[in-house]
Order: sequence, then structure tokens, then C-alpha cells
Amino acid sequence: MAVITCINDLKSIYRRRVPKMFFDYAESGSWTEQTFRDNVTDFERIRLRQRVAVDMSNRSTASAMVGQDYAMPVALAPVGLMGMQSADGEIKAARAAEAFGVPFTLSTMSICSVEDVAAHTTKPFWFQLYTLKDQDFQKNMMDRAKAAGCKTLVITLDLQLMGQRHKDLKNGLSAPPKPNLANIINLSTKWRWGLGMLGTKRRTFGNVIGHAKGVTDVSTLSSWTNEQFDPSLDWSKVGEMIDYWDGPVILKGILDARDAREAVKVGASAIIVSNHGGRQLDGALSSIRSLSTIVEAVGGDIEIMLDGGIRSGQDVMKALAMGATGAMIGRAYVYGLGAMGQAGVTSALEVIQRELDMTMALCGCRNISDLSRDILLIPQDFEGVWQDH
Repeated sequence: MAVITCINDLKSIYRRRVPKMFFDYAESGSWTEQTFRDNVTDFERIRLRQRVAVDMSNRSTASAMVGQDYAMPVALAPVGLMGMQSADGEIKAARAAEAFGVPFTLSTMSICSVEDVAAHTTKPFWFQLYTLKDQDFQKNMMDRAKAAGCKTLVITLDLQLMGQRHKDLKNGLSAPPKPNLANIINLSTKWRWGLGMLGTKRRTFGNVIGHAKGVTDVSTLSSWTNEQFDPSLDWSKVGEMIDYWDGPVILKGILDARDAREAVKVGASAIIVSNHGGRQLDGALSSIRSLSTIVEAVGGDIEIMLDGGIRSGQDVMKALAMGATGAMIGRAYVYGLGAMGQAGVTSALEVIQRELDMTMALCGCRNISDLSRDILLIPQDFEGVWQDH
């Protein structure tokens, strides 16, 4: 059995075991992928301040997010098509998160339905919703999530239209994969993945097919999906969704302080500083470089989470020290899922927590509440000096 010491170990196994189409789906950004790369590399520019002779006994990574206590302030981000990374992938990831003591967020575009995930878990998970033109489906999806026991809603705001991701277009991304020659050749080398898929009935979008009007199979799903993202979304519509849910709502996709202030005004419980993993507006700032101005603008008014580029516990700690109250991991746990299923997600969480705990200790911090910018060495130009309007 491979010895897993870091997230990259899981990524190496993931690349070998999962079909190229789904590896590329996770490991890509839009257009030139500049923002996708910057999300990761900008964390590397931040250095840490070591402290010694500080009592490091009785350490803890425990913290709270949106009124709930967790083993560490890290949530599993919503990722579409997870059931194509590993058979029943959403169920596996949700069970790993529950056992570890962190929240799991189910995507609207999941393979396993919200009812399926609820049937295989014992505690509430978070549900992520896209803003869609089909208001009946959107409200019904919220009702289904509530009926499944979801307490917290995550609304994605930065997908009013789909960013172009070259690899997905070239691979002909679909769930399940279309049986063309290139796919057949690639799938023939992924026998472990194939055996898993043969053993499950969940192979397409469980939240949508049979629930959205006129969507009865994969052929009708594609046209529905392409027409559903709502370019007319505005803050009044966001407020209506928050009112309809009547519970904790987290708004995902905030990169600008002005939008953060609007999120506070409409009554969001928390915001997620995110550029959709670099998959939407290529050329946008990385999430970590965008964080400080948003913390300065609304940090005292609302919880702020960060999503994008986190590949280690050190990255989590840097985000928290810069003012985030929590962090989201996406690709880091998808690597684990594709590599080793539920055990791989658990391994990813263990790596993140171990790195977070040890780095906190070596920086002189015993608890999450001890973290502050004082433990960081941030380049003077890190946030950027930009020409005024």
C-alpha cells in the first residue's frame, strides 16, 4: 500500500486510476488557466514566522463554522460529477466527512441525488444550489434538500454563464462517458474505475433527471443544462432565495469587496471568497490575494470562508491567519476520492489536519483562535498595487 504523506501523493494515484476525461475535468481552469495556476502558486509567496519556547501541549484544530462545531475549520466544497471520479463518489465523500467531523457540500450537479446521500449518512450536510431560470425546479430542489435534512444552503453566484474550459470541450465531457474510440481506449486502462461503475446504478445526474421538467434521460439533460444558468441574476433574486430557504445561507463566488457588502445587506450567513477554482473568469485575482480587502470591508459583519488553491494544511492556516473563518477544499479531496474512494477522502483530511496542527504549533499557536497575520510574512505587493479607475 502506498504511503500517503501529502496531497500530491493522492494526486499521483488519482491520475493513474481515473479516466482522462474526469481527471481533466477536475484539473483544469478556463481559457489560459492563469487564475487556476495563481490560486495555488500565490499561497507559496506567503512565508511563516517561526516561534519557539511556547507551550504547545493540549493543541486543537477544532473550530466553528456557521454556528456548528467541527474538528477543523475546513469544509468539503461542492464538486460536480463526483460520482464519475469514483462510483457513488458523493456518498463516499459525505461519509468520510461525517466520520472526520467536517461538513460536506453536495453539488446540484452531483451524480448521487440529495436523497441518496441523506440515506447513506446520519448527520446533516450542506447543499449547493445554482441560480437557475427554472424557478419551479430551483424551489423544488431547495425543498428536497430540506426534506433530506440539509440545514445549510450554499448558493453559487459566479456561474451565470459557463466559462470555457478547453479540455472539457476536447474530451467531450459527459456522464457517463460517450462510447467513442478515444474514450474506449482510455477506459480500457482504468479497470478498477470500470469495475466500480459496473457495480452501481448511479451514473448520471441524480438531482436533475426525472425532477426537472422535460429531462428524462442524458440526451435531454444537455440541452436543459445549457439553457438554465441565469444571466439575469441580481441581488434582489439572491435575497428572494435566502428568504425562501429560511435558514443559514452561504454565498459562494465573492471576489470583490463591493459584492461582499451586498451579501451582508441581503442577509447571508457567510460568504466564500472564490473564483470557482479558476474555472470561470480567467485573469481574475487568486482567492488568497482577494481575501484581505474583503476581510477589511466586512470581516466584522459576516463569516468569511476561502475556496481555491488549498492543497495543504499550511494553505488552510495562511487563509485563517489572513482573516478567513474557514476554508474549503475541492481538488484536494477529489484526488483522494479518485485514488482510493472513501478511504482516500479520509486520507486527504488527515493530511490537511496534520499539516495544519504541526504548522500552527511551530508558529506558536495552540488553537485556531490564536491565528493572526502576525504569524505570516506577506510580500508588500501581495494584494497588488493597481491603477485607479
